[in-house]
Amino acid sequence: MMKKIYYNKVIRDRVADKMSRNGVKFLVKKLSKKTFEKALVLKVAEEASGVVNAKNREELVQELADLLVVIDEVKRVKKISPLELKRTYRENMAKKGGFSKKLWLVWSEDSGYKTNEKT
Repeated sequence: MMKKIYYNKVIRDRVADKMSRNGVKFLVKKLSKKTFEKALVLKVAEEASGVVNAKNREELVQELADLLVVIDEVKRVKKISPLELKRTYRENMAKKGGFSKKLWLVWSEDSGYKTNEKT
């Protein structure tokens, strides 16, 4: 008997089909809309970690493509229009700028600024 690995994560549509074709035993369940949306947002972090851990350019391209698929699905289920995203993108660029200066923040006084990163 093969050892079971518990993933407990959302998977793409064709993954279960591929496992079936390969004779792999598995259990999937259909998620409610609300649970799916939560799992999908967690999937963004999973795919982003794949980008971080890419070992070469080819892997990086693959991981970025996977991340874009998940982001596109998040936009679809959360009904985020291209116009809304583009407008917010422009606002963020005007407010925060891009990365052309290649700046690395070493430290700062505690000004109350809240970052997305976990510390």
